[in-house]
Amino acid sequence: MIDDSGDRKDGTATAHVGRQWLGRYGKTDNGIVTVTTVWTDGRVYYPLHATPYTPAHHFARGRSDPAFRTKPQLAAALAARGKEAGFDCRAVVADCAYSVSDDWYLALREAGLAYVVALKPHRGTWAPAHQPHTPIEAAHALTWKDAKRPGDWTPVERHFRDGHTETWWAADACLGGYGPGSPCRLIVATTDPADLPEKATWYLATNLPHPDAPHATTGPHPPADLAEIVRLYGLRPWIEQSYKQVKDELGWADFQVRSDRAIRRHQTLVNCAFSFCWDQWFAPPGPLPQRGGREGAQPYPTSTNRPAGPRPYAPSGPGSPQPSPSPDGGEPGRTRTHPPSSKP
Repeated sequence: MIDDSGDRKDGTATAHVGRQWLGRYGKTDNGIVTVTTVWTDGRVYYPLHATPYTPAHHFARGRSDPAFRTKPQLAAALAARGKEAGFDCRAVVADCAYSVSDDWYLALREAGLAYVVALKPHRGTWAPAHQPHTPIEAAHALTWKDAKRPGDWTPVERHFRDGHTETWWAADACLGGYGPGSPCRLIVATTDPADLPEKATWYLATNLPHPDAPHATTGPHPPADLAEIVRLYGLRPWIEQSYKQVKDELGWADFQVRSDRAIRRHQTLVNCAFSFCWDQWFAPPGPLPQRGGREGAQPYPTSTNRPAGPRPYAPSGPGSPQPSPSPDGGEPGRTRTHPPSSKP
C-alpha cells in the first residue's frame, strides 16, 4: 500500500520543507511530506521504504529540473523497489491522489505490478457524447432495482476487524477505455447503488483482469473477482488510520534535525520501532527476566492479550507462503487494530 505522511515544520532551512498540502490537517501549510510503502498480508502490516518529497522550489529549474520527482513518481519507484527486495504483492493499493498521474501507471506496468487505485468520482475522460464521461456517471448507468433484483450489481460481504460484517454492492462499469474486458477495469463499490453515498462509495481502477476477460489466462496477473478487489482496497482505510496513530506515538514527526540524511535516519528508526512493536505484540507470553536480578524480585508482568501457545499470527515476510487472510484484514477473535501504542 502507498501512503504519504505530511507533518508541519516551521522555517525554511530544513531539507524538503515547503508550503504544500498536508492531508492530516486538511489544508496547505509549511511542512514535510514523506511517501511510504507498507506491505500487508491482511493480518499485519510493515513499513517497507520511505522517501521525503522535495518541493519544486528546492531545485534550480523548479518542476522542469531533471532531478525533480512528483509524489506519484516517488511512490511508483518505491513500489518497484519493494518488489526487487522480495516483497511480492497481489496489487499496489493507493488513494485517488495517485490516480491522476500517467507516470505512476507506466512505472507500475514496467515493474510488472498490478494496482487497485481510487478514482475521483467527477474526474472526466473522453467518450462519445451519449456515453458516461465520469466514474459517477458510469455508476449511475448501471441497472439496479433493489436487493432482490440487483441488475448489474453483485453483493459483497465485508468483514471488519471488530467482528461485524456489512453487505456492499460492487459492479464492473464502462467508461471510455475502462471495461470488464479491457486491460483496465472500473469497479464501483457502495453500500447503496441507488444513491451512491459519497462517503460509502468507491470508484476503483485496476489492471487485475476480469475472470471472463479474453486476456484473463494469458495476462501477467491472475484474474480477480469483485469480492477480491473490494477486499484489497478495504485494507487501505485500516492501515492508513492505525499506521498514522502508531507513527505519532513513536515520534515520527518529533525530530529536531535539518539535513536530509538525519531526517531519513530518524524515519528509519521509527519504522524499526514500529516493527519491533508488532514482533512483541505477537510473541507468546512466557517467563521474563527478574527485575535487576535481585533475589526474591517479582518477574515482569506478561500480557494476557497476546495469543497463547504457538504463534498462529506470526508475521510472514519475503519468500513466505501466501496466507489466507479473512476479508478486509479481519482477524477472528481479535479487535486490536494496531500494536501497543506505548513507546519502546
